[in-house]
Amino acid sequence: MSDALRALARSATAWPFQEAVALLDQRLKGQKPDKGYVLFESGYGPSGLPHIGTFGEVARTTMVRRAFELLAPDIPTRLFAFSDDRDGLRKVPDNIPNKEMVGQHLGKPLTAIPDPFGTHPSFGQHNNAMLQGFLDSFGFEYEFQSATDWYLSGRFDEGCRKVLEHYDAIMEVMLPTLGEERQQTYSPFLPVCQKTGRVLQVPVVERRPESGTIVYRDEDGSLVETPVTGGRVKLQWKADWAMRWYVLGVDYEMSGKDLIPSYQLASRICRLIGGVPPTNLSYELFLDDKGQKISKSKGNGLAVEDWLRYAPPESLSLFMFQKPKAAKRLYFDVIPRTVDDYLAFIGKFPSEDEGKRLNNPVWHIHSGHPPAPETGLSYNILLNLASVCHAEDRSVLWHFISRYVPDATPENAPFLDKLVDYAVAYYQDFVKPNKKYRSPTAPETAALQDLADELGVLPAAADAEAIQTVVYEVGKRHPVFADLRAWFLALYEILLGQDQGPRMGSFIALYGVGETIALIRRALAGEDLSSTSKA
Repeated sequence: MSDALRALARSATAWPFQEAVALLDQRLKGQKPDKGYVLFESGYGPSGLPHIGTFGEVARTTMVRRAFELLAPDIPTRLFAFSDDRDGLRKVPDNIPNKEMVGQHLGKPLTAIPDPFGTHPSFGQHNNAMLQGFLDSFGFEYEFQSATDWYLSGRFDEGCRKVLEHYDAIMEVMLPTLGEERQQTYSPFLPVCQKTGRVLQVPVVERRPESGTIVYRDEDGSLVETPVTGGRVKLQWKADWAMRWYVLGVDYEMSGKDLIPSYQLASRICRLIGGVPPTNLSYELFLDDKGQKISKSKGNGLAVEDWLRYAPPESLSLFMFQKPKAAKRLYFDVIPRTVDDYLAFIGKFPSEDEGKRLNNPVWHIHSGHPPAPETGLSYNILLNLASVCHAEDRSVLWHFISRYVPDATPENAPFLDKLVDYAVAYYQDFVKPNKKYRSPTAPETAALQDLADELGVLPAAADAEAIQTVVYEVGKRHPVFADLRAWFLALYEILLGQDQGPRMGSFIALYGVGETIALIRRALAGEDLSSTSKA
């Protein structure tokens, strides 16, 4: 890889390169860490199913990792997807079977609770498998890590001893952040009861660093001494986060804006026990269609499976790439625009120089190797074609596509083929239920008749640009339209039953000049355009 390309990467404005440069220069001072690699991490709470935030964090972290690898190809990298599966289960999730059985194990680590689905040795392992399957389905390169494994294997022993050694200093950091009642019982250590297997929230009454033990008051009032090693305790999550950074040597980790105070506290604890907190990017949270923060418990907003019903995963990656530090609406109406933005970036990539390519989002979505553009047809065009054809299945759209782009087939244009299915699904679920046609006014009737006549004399080989020019000229010579926006709005409302639509020249070229003239004639005749033509 050339020094010139690395120099371009250093000056790139794309945020993953800026993050990677900061990591390389400020944290690593340009050197390979003593452990031999740079560690990126993404944490996961496995009490529920993976969600769109999980995808976003791993996708964005991967983008920074790939940018780093271009900047420093001689420094190996790893990405850990870390599951906090040693946490005690506080409540029974609503979306599982055998709730009563799970309810009998409240307070136990997730990996010590039987799997309500009956497919894995424990509930935690079931959810871990769901996480890995989820990440694998997107082709992420990562290494799965389990908190249970790290605690029980003894690999966290040194970190737990460090927390015990600096117990008082950690308490000085944590206690001011807690309420008065919580201060009375707080300890960074949560003992795992050897009688019940539950993770206990109980007071620690004595610390014995020389023996590596603590004494806690059990729920029955008795005093119990337990080692802080061998998985006999787990740490409260801010201390746990800090200890994990210290033991693993995490170099880079993202977290949501809502975790900024937690990151700051964990960073202080990490330094107290002798570690260096990772470089961190705090990303903004997603908003629903009403501008409210998306919440898993509320169920507002969009799930990964919702997005993937209507659009390809590459478009979701683009959504995650764009402005990670800005709050963004994550709802169904952002999908078509995001897909077309992705197609536009793919279309630009081959003709761009190296510098511009590094700033093109598709470089980061595809780790520097985006696919070649296909036909140039946009998602918006396909949606409007589905709308005017009242498409129930893919064959309707392919009928028009094959005529417009004779060489295109589902086999040699696989991305377009997927878009066809997405467009039909989106049309059926979102466009069709909201279509509302109106009749033309008398002046609009004259303009539509004029347009039909002008389209009728176009040469058979007229392309989208020639058709667009005709549409413009017709609109400009009818004074009923204050400007061309009013003309196009009238076309959308009368012919498509929508208040927005495609570039008409491109749409007519795809749908067909003859078919468009027939559609105009039907509108002028007062026919119901909400159903297919009877002709």
